[in-house]
Amino acid sequence: MDLDFLYGLVKLDFWGYVLVTFLMVQFTFMAVTLYLHRDAAHRSVDLHPALRHVFRFWLWMSSGILTREWVAVHRKHHAKCETPEDPHSPQIFGLKKVLLEGAELYQAVARDPALQEKYGRGTPNDWIERNLYSKHRNLGIVLMVITDLVLFGVPGITIVAVQMMAIPVAAAGVINGLGHHSGYRNFECPDASTNIVPWGILVGGEELHNNHHAFPSSAKFAIRKWEFDIGWVYLRIFQALGLAKVLRVAPSPAIIPSRNHIDLETVRAVIVNRMHVLRAYTTNVIVPVFKQELKARSGNISRRVKKLLVREPVLLDTQAQSKLREVLAKSQALQTVHDFRERLRVLWSGANMSNEKLLQHLKDWVAQAEASGIKALQDFAATLRGYALQPTGA
Repeated sequence: MDLDFLYGLVKLDFWGYVLVTFLMVQFTFMAVTLYLHRDAAHRSVDLHPALRHVFRFWLWMSSGILTREWVAVHRKHHAKCETPEDPHSPQIFGLKKVLLEGAELYQAVARDPALQEKYGRGTPNDWIERNLYSKHRNLGIVLMVITDLVLFGVPGITIVAVQMMAIPVAAAGVINGLGHHSGYRNFECPDASTNIVPWGILVGGEELHNNHHAFPSSAKFAIRKWEFDIGWVYLRIFQALGLAKVLRVAPSPAIIPSRNHIDLETVRAVIVNRMHVLRAYTTNVIVPVFKQELKARSGNISRRVKKLLVREPVLLDTQAQSKLREVLAKSQALQTVHDFRERLRVLWSGANMSNEKLLQHLKDWVAQAEASGIKALQDFAATLRGYALQPTGA
């Protein structure tokens, strides 16, 4: 009996089916990271309307995702990160629940009209969105199933299953779960976001989650030279084809060594580059002073204290805060550099301070740091004088 009809219109060998499945899943991740995330949610890129609609259509067929819902959930995640109102924080729900039930957590809040009204503004509300995508959200998935079966026959069942699992497992589970639990941190954001590798080529660059939380409006997620953001590669290709425009990327510090005068531009440069400033402060001040104290007080300070000194204060639990206070009470040098770091934060947390007060605060901070007698702090203060603004576009 001829069973060729069981294998659809396109007959491939095993690895052919694997390749097709891989490419389909990758296109889904491309649509999520470029269209939903970087374009619709954060407006860091401006995709061509035609490309936007290709992505919208593909997401409707491959996952049933609606732009307004996804964007609203994601924006709330940023606004309420690591709080009970965060839709999918492993710090609140536990890693196991986010990994295994990430899609359920998403669905629990995605269809809330109040959420969509508050966080979903600016997303598509055209005729096709109202009358097709939103009104018949499951029709796209049905069409995808039929298409896969017609093209690939019985193997299409497996292809459909992998497609349907890609977003719930990799995005809702891995990125939202491990991306706020395990991995390395380039920047001490007021949340638990991490970078997880080497999954960048598989999940569109979304694994660079800590970098993204540090600079949410940046179209490029890679910061360090060795980090790879395949989503950025896609963007550059589309940009060369005239299908995308990069609006913003993460600022890169511009430091003028000979500059001694502190003015409002210096203040703005420090605020704009605050994540880089905090990272530099940790690397060039806190860590060297800690190492000196560790050497001078051998046996009296644990190496584990370094994590407490570096960690964003709001992420320390009661026990960790108590341990940190105990350590600082025993070391005047560590207490000093810790206090100076917290005073530095005033520049970007003092929302009600006038420009004049912010300028005076920075001048006082630099002057007092240079008079502290702690060489690492003095050197950092001298560097801070040289911060200048530069364009943040691509």
